[in-house]
Amino acid sequence: MQDEKSRALPEDGDSPIKGDEDIANSDKRDMSFLDHLEDLRGTLIRCIVALFIACFIVMGFLKYFASLLNWPLQIALGANAEEGLITTSPMAVFSVILQISFLGGFALSLPFILYFVARFVAPGLTKKELRALKPGCFLALVLFIIGALFSFFALVPASLKASIFFNHLFGFEVFWTADRYYGLLMWMVMGIGLSFEFPLIIVLLVYIGIIDTTQLQSFRPYSIIVFLVLAAVITPTTDPFTFLLLAVPMGLLYEMSLFISKRVESKKSSEMEDSETSAA
Repeated sequence: MQDEKSRALPEDGDSPIKGDEDIANSDKRDMSFLDHLEDLRGTLIRCIVALFIACFIVMGFLKYFASLLNWPLQIALGANAEEGLITTSPMAVFSVILQISFLGGFALSLPFILYFVARFVAPGLTKKELRALKPGCFLALVLFIIGALFSFFALVPASLKASIFFNHLFGFEVFWTADRYYGLLMWMVMGIGLSFEFPLIIVLLVYIGIIDTTQLQSFRPYSIIVFLVLAAVITPTTDPFTFLLLAVPMGLLYEMSLFISKRVESKKSSEMEDSETSAA
């Protein structure tokens, strides 16, 4: 009986008996490929449901969201407030409703989408990676919000002002269609918000070991061309001021990601040296 009890208890250095949460995580790690696909399907459904609920909330307050999204246009028009948005087809207003609802719904549902994605990938991560998951998701959300706000309050008004200036230079009246304006706003806000995520992606690639800071430093001269090309794709205007208004912050973000990547590499190397010293 004494031997059976001693075998039932964990020996020194063994892990303690798993709790319910650990058992659930281990069960998820042992799932088959089809089970993972089913879990992925459930995650996608939850993300889509969250997006649809947020879009319906925006539809309930559509007038207020529309006046908020008109702010860059009002800033660009200034004294020419009589110039504004028009529709040229009977169905154009429904396109405007969908664009406003999607843009506002995506912004409202983004934290929930990140949470559902984090829950899906969490069981396959180590404890060290799990500790980095929460701040990583929070940083991704913050970077997207910074990029979206930068586009909404700075880049879109500057682009519209440049367009209005050249229209007036040639004597053209400015009457833009509402669906084109909101489509432009959605493309620039979401595109620039997502483009501000690339420092986090670079740091993660360095953390995993796919790239290193030496490669990032050698790529620095070419990054200027890449940022200008991205600025040309995301921004609709061809004036150099708008290009620089986006390319310069992206260059600064690249330098910030390089600085953080160096810290990550030095921390990883010191941890490896400590582990080798303790093993010896």
